[in-house]
Amino acid sequence: MTDTRTRTRLAHTSELGERALKEIRSLLDAAFDGDFCDEDFEHGLGGMHALVHQDGELVAHGSLVQRRVVHRGQALRTGYVEAVAVRADCRRQGLGSAVMAGLEGVIARAYVLGALSASDEGAALYEQRGWTVWGGRIGTLAPEGPQRLAEEEGSTYLWVPEGAALPDTAGPLWFDWRNGDVL
Repeated sequence: MTDTRTRTRLAHTSELGERALKEIRSLLDAAFDGDFCDEDFEHGLGGMHALVHQDGELVAHGSLVQRRVVHRGQALRTGYVEAVAVRADCRRQGLGSAVMAGLEGVIARAYVLGALSASDEGAALYEQRGWTVWGGRIGTLAPEGPQRLAEEEGSTYLWVPEGAALPDTAGPLWFDWRNGDVL
């Protein structure tokens, strides 16, 4: 668990300076073993960041950006979780949960639902926090028209604020288009 030397803070990208962004990028590069490209980093910018510092060093991060997800003809304002990472030597201490708690608080106050694409390694964290695998189809509204993203089915998770209901799986979720990995 986190201790008194640990500090979690929420900040918008616009509040972060160049040094903080470099720290975040460095953490993400290390946590993803070099499998984190410029487009992945870009996807995590422009929204809120949950930053966990321990003894003055960044040890965990996650960001939340707004996306539009179309379901049954309605565009849902969605808080999309990106760039969640915990420094390797600090894992299994509740820091990932601290990051997610901060981001879920923003989702609850500002969005219809939360969404994310989970790696096999990260799925357990999200499931224990009440995130649910989307059981329906996943797609994107690409420049050339709607495209199914079958490879994202089974790894796309949704979370809704208390008292709200998940969309039914009868219709697909269509995510807005972006460069690089759509989800």
